[in-house]
Amino acid sequence: MTLQDRPAFAAERRKRIVELVRATGAVSVRELAAQVQASEVTVRRDVRALEAEGLLDRRRGGAALPGRLAHEPSYSQKTRQAAEEKAAIAQAAAAMVAEDDAVVLGAGTTTEALARRLVAVRGLTVVTNSLLVAQVLAAAPAAEVVLTGGTLRGSILALVGSAAEQSLAGLRVRLAFVSGNGLTAERGLSTPNPLVASVDRALASAAQEVVVLADHTKVGVDTMVQTVPPERLHHLVTDSRADEGVLADLTAQGTRVHVAPGPA
Repeated sequence: MTLQDRPAFAAERRKRIVELVRATGAVSVRELAAQVQASEVTVRRDVRALEAEGLLDRRRGGAALPGRLAHEPSYSQKTRQAAEEKAAIAQAAAAMVAEDDAVVLGAGTTTEALARRLVAVRGLTVVTNSLLVAQVLAAAPAAEVVLTGGTLRGSILALVGSAAEQSLAGLRVRLAFVSGNGLTAERGLSTPNPLVASVDRALASAAQEVVVLADHTKVGVDTMVQTVPPERLHHLVTDSRADEGVLADLTAQGTRVHVAPGPA
């Protein structure tokens, strides 16, 4: 028995794992291993034990709070989670946007980071339901911002509901950049809230190609409501810590996976 496997050390390590998952809602095995300074094999064993106690739910490549399928982290929680990786993802995604382009940006902390990198793009038209994205691009002298109608969802500062969906009907842009709370090869992109999911589907339907922005904490996580099915995932922009097995499965299904080179 190694020092880390002794009951006292294992108990302390598992307590820390629960604290980390509670802080963000879902964490990958790789990140947990780095935080508790243990091997991924040890962390997987811990997660199985914690699941048996009802303290965690296992997800492919990570762990989530029990009832994660119905849980939506607050916007402030999302802002703190994987901030450097989100910045790198936004930088990589910005390279996909050209001058005089027309694109859709959904709600989320990563799409907000992307908006900051699009301020200087000339002739850009952006359709969004995110008040934060619209606010960022209001400073862009050469961009036109089209804000959907709808009902304000305060937790994400975005517009949802039938009015938001109807305002997207008939629109056609080149790319839709959308995020979410979970991404798997089996179900695609998902989110815990039905209203948010419905608008995200409408945003994705308005584009020729769908680009998912998902950091490693979301890859391999499944949440309650599907937004974009696997066959509609044209591109995924993620970071180098994402579960390689999930990325391989997505690639095999036809998704072009772009791994951001490192934190911006």
